[in-house]
Amino acid sequence: MQIKQEYETPHLTTALTGPLYLLEKQLLNKQQEIEQWFQKQWRLSPAPVYGSVDLRNSGFKLAPVDMNLFPAGFNNLNPAFFPLSSEAAKLAIHSIVPSAKKILIIPENHTRNIFYWENINTLLRILEKAGFATALGSLSSDDSVQTEIPLKEGLLTMQSLSREADNIKVGDFIADAILLNNDLSEGIPAILKGLSQPLLPPAELGWGHRLKSKHFQHYANITEAFAELIEIDSWFIAPLFRQCGEIDFMRREGEDCLVEHIQQLLVEIKKKYQENAISYKPFVIVKADAGTYGMAVMTVRSAEEAMSFNRKQRTRMSKSKGGQPVQRVIIQEGIYTYETWGPNQAVAEPVVYLWGERVVGGFYRVHKDRGVDENLNAPGMHFEPLAFVKSCHLPKQYSEQDERQNRFYAYGVIARLSMLAAARELLEQAQ
Repeated sequence: MQIKQEYETPHLTTALTGPLYLLEKQLLNKQQEIEQWFQKQWRLSPAPVYGSVDLRNSGFKLAPVDMNLFPAGFNNLNPAFFPLSSEAAKLAIHSIVPSAKKILIIPENHTRNIFYWENINTLLRILEKAGFATALGSLSSDDSVQTEIPLKEGLLTMQSLSREADNIKVGDFIADAILLNNDLSEGIPAILKGLSQPLLPPAELGWGHRLKSKHFQHYANITEAFAELIEIDSWFIAPLFRQCGEIDFMRREGEDCLVEHIQQLLVEIKKKYQENAISYKPFVIVKADAGTYGMAVMTVRSAEEAMSFNRKQRTRMSKSKGGQPVQRVIIQEGIYTYETWGPNQAVAEPVVYLWGERVVGGFYRVHKDRGVDENLNAPGMHFEPLAFVKSCHLPKQYSEQDERQNRFYAYGVIARLSMLAAARELLEQAQ
């Protein structure tokens, strides 16, 4: 008997056209159990308002490597399916603020990246199509007058925030809820503290407070239970990781901790590879335990590499977004990507977007100058939208023509597991 869902997880075509791997087939075979399990989990810990999940698919392993609760990049989604995003956005916001009619978006400060502002413009369109009145408000203290940002299709108008008692507003616009698209890497500004208006997501989940290692610990706990449900080893969907605090790359303090954890993690990965007859060489990714934009990220293939970082490498690892010093790092199992795009077979990885618990699409991050074991979130990348297909239900018999859309079901499951881990972070923060 099929489960009747209020909202269908969309199915996408993907660039990877090879046969389905055993993991993906197992996810498809267990769809009914998976959907029942998710319904129960969302009741226990409701999802944050939105997020994006970076995935890596090595064929033998499909797992998240990052989870952003203040996602940019909505402009890279397939525009034909913005109505799907609008429906999901409305459901996500009303599940948190049932009476919300007016939404204030707070974007990043001081960025001239036109693609970022296209993202904000897309967010505004999604929310307006969902029936919300919208406005943009800047946290920048020097924005004393309204600012107009020229885009391909008109202008974005942004105004300074002002505070009146426990509400913030722009002009006469007082929102019912505030959507943060600013990750608060530098901490929570005073104007956002003690508000009666709900912040979505809460400011305490910004990168000034949140740690990737905490997210992936929640993810590891969740996938242990999920793997038991679908009868797999959780390692196939979860990256191994370790973390080091009290590190200073420029002063070379904390290097012993870093080298030791890299060495131990490489041994653990090698053991899993041997257990599963995988012939690839293990590697790890060292990155700041807080922060985004692909900053302070490095591929390390041996402990000896970590012992011999040159000055340029240490400088690159010492600062994250906004010049914030890197004091903690997460050492994460490196996951190869065997997704490719285009005639030149440029290396690619899927990024999946969600409003609340609902997957609304995604895109490929593509980098023609990076390898299969490197960070693709770097200058020179570009994006290719994932295209939806019409199918609303998984076929009972899996033929070759079904394989690509089926693959997105697997992507959506793993992305939702990561969003569920973020929901556990949110629950923990509220307690």
